[in-house]
Parts: sequence; C-alpha cells; structure tokens
Amino acid sequence: MFQLLFLVLFAEGAVTLILMWKIGPLRELAMRSLDQLKIGKGPATVKTLACTMSMIFVSSVTSILKIQNRGAKLGTVTPMDQVLWRTHLIEASLIGYSLFLALVIDRMHHYLRKLANLRKTVHTSREEVENLKKENQRFKDKDAISSNEIKKLNEEVTKLKEKIQKAKSVSEEHEKRAQTAEAHVASLQKQSEELLLEYDRLLEDNQILQAQALSFKS
Repeated sequence: MFQLLFLVLFAEGAVTLILMWKIGPLRELAMRSLDQLKIGKGPATVKTLACTMSMIFVSSVTSILKIQNRGAKLGTVTPMDQVLWRTHLIEASLIGYSLFLALVIDRMHHYLRKLANLRKTVHTSREEVENLKKENQRFKDKDAISSNEIKKLNEEVTKLKEKIQKAKSVSEEHEKRAQTAEAHVASLQKQSEELLLEYDRLLEDNQILQAQALSFKS
C-alpha cells in the first residue's frame, strides 16, 4: 500500500514539475493527456478514485483517534498500538498529500489552459489592432475618407487596446496564482522528503518492536 501511495505521490510530483517548468514538449504532452483525462469517462473515474482515497483517509484518521482515545483511557499505549498509530499516520499523510497534489495539478492545468487561451486572444487582438492601424493609415492617405469614419476607427482601436490591457491584467493574475501554486508544490516536496525519512525511521522502530515481541514470546 505504501509503495503504491509513494508511486502515486512521485508521479503527481513529476507532473506538477512538468507543468511548472516547460521542458521541451513534455508540458504540451502533459496538457494534452490531462485534456483527454477530462473527457469521456475520465472525470467519473477520477472522482471514483478520489472518493475511494478520501474514504481510506477518513478511515485512517478514525483509527488514529481510536488508538489515541484507547491510550488515554489505559494511561499507556502498547507497542502494537504505537506501530498501528504510526502506520495509519503515514497512510493518512500520503493520501492527503496525494489528494492535495491532484487538486494542484487540476488547478494548474485549468489556469495554464486559460492562460494559453488568453495569450491567443491577446495575439489575435494585437493583430486586429495592427490591421486597424494599417487600415487607418491607408484611409488617412486617401483624401476621400471622412473625419467621422476616422473617429470610429480610432474608437475601435481604443476599445481593442482596453481589451488587451484587461487581458494582460488577467494574465498577470493567473501568473501570480501559478507562482503561488509553485510555492505550495515546493513545500509539499520538502514535506515528502521529511516523510520518507520518518518512514525509514518507523520501519526501523517496527523491526525493533517485532524483535522485542519475539524475545518476549520466547
């Protein structure tokens, strides 16, 4: 179970890093894969997995609370309960981090796709502005154009500039959110490393407790 959770956690971390930094065609490949995952039966499957992991998470937390309550009533915690408590704690932590990373990946995919659409809109608007400027210049070169038509063209250019400015503001806002998500991911990676060290230490404690239990039985 732990190996599978660590595998899922590392896979999600890798996808998050690919979405954070553009490494060749990997980001585009990841974005297309996530797009495919969000169509057809993909969303239902993901929701089912998320619900299953959430139920396991709640079960682990409940077990932790039961062990703590039993230890409080007895005044002491048995070695077996300590092992179970630590096992459930690691399991709950891994599932919690996995669910959080899945949420981060979903939001990053959403904002990156929205940012790409905004950039396309900005690019299209710029082309329209350039075309309007060229048309404006061409009409200015002609003496037959009326001042009212020039005024209308200038108003359209102003409106398009305002749209570009709004699009830039929205783009900057999404970039700030992406930076915040990157900071969360860096924090999660640090916590994951600390969790691996704690897991190794717990394995050693478990082996020592098993050896002590065998010695007691003998």
